[in-house]
Amino acid sequence: MIDSGLRDRAGRRVTLRPVDDDNWRAVADVAPRDDQRTFVPALAARYLLLTMRADVWTSLAVYADETVVGHVMWGVDDDASRWIGGMVIDAAEQDRGIGRAAVKTLTDWLAKAGQPIRLSYHPDNTPAAALYTSLGFRPTGAMEDDELIAELTPA
Repeated sequence: MIDSGLRDRAGRRVTLRPVDDDNWRAVADVAPRDDQRTFVPALAARYLLLTMRADVWTSLAVYADETVVGHVMWGVDDDASRWIGGMVIDAAEQDRGIGRAAVKTLTDWLAKAGQPIRLSYHPDNTPAAALYTSLGFRPTGAMEDDELIAELTPA
């Protein structure tokens, strides 16, 4: 379990845990709001399949206390940078600070390696851009497919 001690606005502790036999179905069923489906798949199940079929990504379940509320994945690139990808917070759980707590928890954990942390987002996804900028990510000017790459340099 990855735990930074962060809580959502309801006071629930937000943690990241491995996807396992007990929680994979709940993670697979995580669905974003309809208006977000331009930027992420309709279900987190797509990301779970990606992590099963490629050695690049590792999926994590996002928990609020003991409830699965989302999915996030991370990986290591050839240049040793860490990447965050595939974050989906369930529609019913959004606007409670869970996404912020999940990204902050993961970046704090990944920063221990001392390598840059990168992620990408679609230029039209202004809520994602605002979240990542507020957490210290800065656009690099590079693109991955149709998404902007942003980077956080560990202190």
